[in-house]
Amino acid sequence: MENQSTFTIYENDDLKNYFNYHIYFFKYEGIIRQAILRYKFREKSYLYKSFTNFFIKNKKFCGFLEKYDIIIPVPISSKRNKERGYNQSTLIARELSKKLNLRLVKNCLYKTKNVIEQSKLSKDEREQNIQGVYSLNNPNLLENKKILLVDDIYTTGSTVNECCKVLLSAKPSEIAVLTIAKD
Repeated sequence: MENQSTFTIYENDDLKNYFNYHIYFFKYEGIIRQAILRYKFREKSYLYKSFTNFFIKNKKFCGFLEKYDIIIPVPISSKRNKERGYNQSTLIARELSKKLNLRLVKNCLYKTKNVIEQSKLSKDEREQNIQGVYSLNNPNLLENKKILLVDDIYTTGSTVNECCKVLLSAKPSEIAVLTIAKD
């Protein structure tokens, strides 16, 4: 039986955002919130398979993604990666890359500073905390490409917006953001 779950595509019309679309499946509440928190903070890395399988079973979602060339996970600092043992966005991006035949690019966008976790800050603090934290290498890989940036949660949008701001310097033709949930 085909999964007819819904997802939301938010077409960006806010001049403060640096991306064209935001795609998400869930509101960040209830059982989804609990699952994401377990996935991200309680060593339940295997949950990426459940999230990506849910995405892939939605034919409309897969059809929308056919136009994208490259998938990029939001990077975490090397310190956080050592503590956690994995980057939750990379696990999802890697699985989507395999299943949807999108090129996974992990050698372009880097987190250069270890800052206070966004989840511990207010909206205003998040915007300031994340500024200047990411850098770009190999921009030629992204020029004129349609990029799908993957993160787990969209709360204020500060993280993905800062990533997209940096990615835009490579002159991609379009950037969409995919998250599991939106607050």
